[in-house]
Amino acid sequence: MTRPISLAALTVLELTPPEMVSCAAEAGFSHVGIRLIPATPTEPQYDLVGDTPMRREVERRLADTGTAVLDVEIFRLKPETRVADFEATIACAAHLGARALLVAGNDPDESRLTDRFAAFCDLAASHGLTANLEFMPWTDAKDLVQATRIVTAAGRRNGGVLIDPFHLSRSRSRIADIAAIPPVHLHFMQFCDVPAEVPHTMDAILAEARAERLFPGDGGLDLRGLLHALPPGLPISVEVPTHTLARSMGAVDRARRALAGTRALLAGA
Repeated sequence: MTRPISLAALTVLELTPPEMVSCAAEAGFSHVGIRLIPATPTEPQYDLVGDTPMRREVERRLADTGTAVLDVEIFRLKPETRVADFEATIACAAHLGARALLVAGNDPDESRLTDRFAAFCDLAASHGLTANLEFMPWTDAKDLVQATRIVTAAGRRNGGVLIDPFHLSRSRSRIADIAAIPPVHLHFMQFCDVPAEVPHTMDAILAEARAERLFPGDGGLDLRGLLHALPPGLPISVEVPTHTLARSMGAVDRARRALAGTRALLAGA
């Protein structure tokens, strides 16, 4: 079976969701990621939840290109979050044929965050979806060990730990610690590259994360070691925002470079 490789929304965030589908197909990806909930207040909000013209256009382009949706993002679990409020958005993700939901932990009370994640997993399961906690050093699921602890304590089979090599590096987590994650809790991974040296401030790390990553193979991360540590065939979401390069290179060409780097590393691994 061919490993699914998806174009993450952040790689071509200047595009609308329908344009992202077309871009993914033209660049050669089998899948695409859809951002139904903006990650920041400055991002555009698209009217996709419900029977809307834009959702119908996304569906049309998925059907016309044969592209599938891998994941939908980004569901933030905060102290004030009511998990039931995500029902319509999760239903939309399921309607689009997504496999996975991407979750961020933004609650400093780990016990409450764990309970909320378990409840979120239950809601996702009712729609046939996995729920995947992405650790990020500026959130309250800061590293691989903590994310693994939360997902394990939640005790839901559809709960997952989402590993992004960027966050693995910048949280100073270790590839060796992946061995502690039961394979049932690994549903897909993200992929990118950056210089091996970790920036000295969290502001610099955050700016790098959102705007200036490198195509796989162009940086200093041990991506082959990461691939060897994860289950073979695990779906990959290629997330490579490159804002400086985007001033001179279009979305399709950047997506093609991201996919070419990914495939080269997979062939080498």
